[in-house]
Amino acid sequence: MFKLELLQQSGSFKARGAFANLLLRKVPAVGVVAASGGNHGAAVAYAARELKVPARIYVPRISSQAKVDRIRASGAELVLIGDRYADALAAAEDWARSSGALQVHAFDQDETLMGAGTLGLELEQQATALDAVLTAVGGGGLLGGIAAWFGGRWSVVGVEPELAPTLSHALAAGRPVDAPAGGIAADSLAPRRVGERVFPIAQRHVKQVVLVTDESIAQAQQALWSTLRVAAEPGGAAAFAALLSRRFQAPSGSRIGVVISGGNTSPVHFAGNVPPAREAQHRPTGAG
Repeated sequence: MFKLELLQQSGSFKARGAFANLLLRKVPAVGVVAASGGNHGAAVAYAARELKVPARIYVPRISSQAKVDRIRASGAELVLIGDRYADALAAAEDWARSSGALQVHAFDQDETLMGAGTLGLELEQQATALDAVLTAVGGGGLLGGIAAWFGGRWSVVGVEPELAPTLSHALAAGRPVDAPAGGIAADSLAPRRVGERVFPIAQRHVKQVVLVTDESIAQAQQALWSTLRVAAEPGGAAAFAALLSRRFQAPSGSRIGVVISGGNTSPVHFAGNVPPAREAQHRPTGAG
């Protein structure tokens, strides 16, 4: 069972946490500020526009053009800074201190986790009991929210890129620690370290953490597009990569839930050899 969070208005599951923050917390007149690899920023910008709240969004230069365009389209003030999420986070924290803006954290915030937890609630309403739910891990907000909702009643499995093993390193160390922050999903799954609020939830309720290669993530993107016409971004396809590559092996007959967490990408990345515009120029006359 695929949970298609790329169909959210802002293109990813992050809309859940963004609205939870803006609706449950007191927002000052100066508005909100967020740091993001892209998806959280797009979600906060969208929520701020809908709720008529000023927003400033900091993103690193590695953020995909699709995510940058979404943020700009929502009318938020966009600041590109640094090479990684950690650079954008430091700048956002500075702005929050100097301006009084409400900081909306991408994953390490109670309301953000609560918003992500609504995905678990919906899964339980939509599916009979699943043997496992697979979801990608960056800072861990999505995993933490889902795991907190189920509280051990369903098996929750985290999936991380080998080049951004934030939760794996934290579990090995017994606390959140810095980890490598690279790979093709770096704009959504590489915040350097897992969240402080997330970590105890993961220790208690996450059954397994699986590492997947960049190659398997790309293969999962292609498989989702070629078979289902689901255009997932790399981070959005990571959970499915664990199944497709057999890094997570489900017993025969198991019912598995897979969260496709985002789709803020360009289909040109995995549509074939030429962009759609050029393809059209070479189409035979009269073709449908």
